[in-house]
Amino acid sequence: MSFSTFRRPFDVARHPTLEPEVKRAILASWASDAAAVPNRPALRRPHRRGKPIPVDDVLSALKSLDS
Repeated sequence: MSFSTFRRPFDVARHPTLEPEVKRAILASWASDAAAVPNRPALRRPHRRGKPIPVDDVLSALKSLDS
């Protein structure tokens, strides 16, 4: 499975076979500044050609792993 197949943060968080540590690693990489959209600090683009994702969505998916 390629991690680029995930398009939305909750696709990662709800994936039935990924270990929680893997989910956290993927989402943390999406939340990082490395994935930030230039001049748009509230957006992340984890895939170069993908649609930007609000960082709040990524953080919500990460938080959902704690419950």
